[in-house]
Amino acid sequence: MNVPPKESPVAVDRLLPDRDAQDLLELVREIAAEEMAPKAAQTEADHEFPRDVFRLLGTSGLLGLPYPEEFGGGGLPYEIYLQALEEVAAAWMSVGVGLSVHVMSAYPLFAYGTDEQRRRWLPDMLGGGTLGAFALSEPQAGSDVAAMTTRATETADGWTLTGTKAWITHGGRADYYTLMARTSDDGAHGISCFLLPGDSPGLTAAPPERKMGLTGSVTAQVFLEDVGIEADRLIGAAGSGLTIALSALDSGRLGIAACATGLAQAALDTAVAYARERTRFGRRVIDHQGLSFLLADMEAAVVSARATYLDAARRRDRGMPFGQQASVAKLIATDTAMKVTTDAVQVLGGAGYTRDFPVERYMREAKVTQIFEGTNQIQRLVIGRALAAG
Repeated sequence: MNVPPKESPVAVDRLLPDRDAQDLLELVREIAAEEMAPKAAQTEADHEFPRDVFRLLGTSGLLGLPYPEEFGGGGLPYEIYLQALEEVAAAWMSVGVGLSVHVMSAYPLFAYGTDEQRRRWLPDMLGGGTLGAFALSEPQAGSDVAAMTTRATETADGWTLTGTKAWITHGGRADYYTLMARTSDDGAHGISCFLLPGDSPGLTAAPPERKMGLTGSVTAQVFLEDVGIEADRLIGAAGSGLTIALSALDSGRLGIAACATGLAQAALDTAVAYARERTRFGRRVIDHQGLSFLLADMEAAVVSARATYLDAARRRDRGMPFGQQASVAKLIATDTAMKVTTDAVQVLGGAGYTRDFPVERYMREAKVTQIFEGTNQIQRLVIGRALAAG
């Protein structure tokens, strides 16, 4: 009988700047170990959305870590926030992705909203009172964002929204949507950003997508049928929505890179624990060179992925350009997650292919990281264009 090792969050020996950062990471590990890891597998198997976990993260102050304290955030640099996010994802990937999406959904309001808009809405977002979604993609406008057709029509007292958004994390469950819609036919310059309440009349959601992984994370189409909103729900200037969205995605890609790294670390930890405990031909599995070399390559890949997202985060924290580095981090970390989780299944052999062990779930969860927040082909395009521009 296969007895799986107890799932637990990763305990990486991290280089942190101060005691406060260390205390935060210890708090996150404690929450992950006690409130998340024990229920992750069953909740994923039941396809349940763990809204209670997000409420806990909110009351613990973890939903607004990289935003200023004056608005209810944690006031932490991205370098620290991403490492906390990695810990969450290592314990429960669906929650890690949801946390990353929520943090990204608050970014346009924080970076482009007016002082009045920030004072009005940010505290609830960052304090955990509300859960956000980022509504950019459409059925025919995924990587080609400029092809979106969702329309916002100006009225005497605000705007009316009509259209369909697709692949929306927290679709139908979010308390608000940071949503991009077309306000003119001026191509990429005709898109604007709106902050849309989740209970707006005329806003509905399709049944959740039936996915191969991240089954605890709700992903759904969102339908807008003459949804009216007030004029002050426009974030930034009309026509600046694509710029806002791409800026948010730079930071969001770092979030996904951290999540993918945490997932890869969890798979590596499971594989190492298995290889230490099991014996074959009179020796521990890990003492066979073929397996030890495979595990060594997995370790090197995870460490490298972490280094790439931390490099990009440190650039962001210092006010340096980081878009190219964010694409590199997203590309490297998510390809790493796919390879390391696949190799973890191989290390466990037949046991790895069963649901008695978590690595088959990790492998299924890893695949989508190469797709969302911009496919890895798009990341290569971004990186290539940056190199061509010099």
